[in-house]
Amino acid sequence: MKTQRLEAFSDGVLAIILTIMVLELKIPHGDTWADIQPLVPVLLSYILSFVYIGIYWNNHHHMLHVTNQSNGAILWANLHLLFWLSLVPFTTGWMGENHFATIPTAAYGIVMLGAGVAYWVLQGTIIRSQGPNSSLAKLIGRDLKGKLSPLLYTVAIGCAFIHPALAGFFYVAVAIMWLLPDRRIELHLNELED
Repeated sequence: MKTQRLEAFSDGVLAIILTIMVLELKIPHGDTWADIQPLVPVLLSYILSFVYIGIYWNNHHHMLHVTNQSNGAILWANLHLLFWLSLVPFTTGWMGENHFATIPTAAYGIVMLGAGVAYWVLQGTIIRSQGPNSSLAKLIGRDLKGKLSPLLYTVAIGCAFIHPALAGFFYVAVAIMWLLPDRRIELHLNELED
């Protein structure tokens, strides 16, 4: 099976996730800066989650472009990733509405950890399907960011019980680490187009 339907379906699900998140934003009942202040945590959690969904979409897009074919295992691994990402609007709203309280902030980390592990599983499933000499296997190399992310999410979850702002620092740090897609894959795709 080709990967076009898998990519199109995933794009649609991610677009719906972003739509749900933006629809959850409440419009202030007033026209002053003071009316916006109670919404700042909601806006900050939305921005963080929007960036995360963008990171997943970008990296997923690149990964599928070096994937030759899909199979049942890849489809299920992709659904596993989409499941975790579909929980992002819930934990984003919960965390923002409760001003980064301990339990919602930890729950956000659990969802991010689940998504990170699911992405790693999808990547590994693709490599197992295409073999250790596949383009993806060669391009991701040791995948230090992929191995470091779950560790940082786990630390962030623990930090949420110490001080939620510290957990937020780790969530932002992981997002910054992933903001740019892996250049090796982009360079490989550019070489294929030339």
